[in-house]
Amino acid sequence: MKPDDPLLRILACPLDKGPLALIAADDMLYNPRLRRRYPIVDGVPQLLPSSGEQVSPEEHERLLARMETAGGVLGTAGPSEGEDRP
Repeated sequence: MKPDDPLLRILACPLDKGPLALIAADDMLYNPRLRRRYPIVDGVPQLLPSSGEQVSPEEHERLLARMETAGGVLGTAGPSEGEDRP
């Protein structure tokens, strides 16, 4: 899956229905709000709730840094004003 894939615009996290960030180098989609990653297997996103995996706080920070260096690819906005970060 590539960052310009039109499918990325309609994909959503199966748990909170929010946007996902593509982490192309790791072949995964990431939900920074819930700190869950979803694998991409043979170009197909695995978006069943059971396919998602919780990441550690350290991994979350690493993934956020990757998202920032990638130019904020899809769904990288932080929490709204007055909202706590997960």
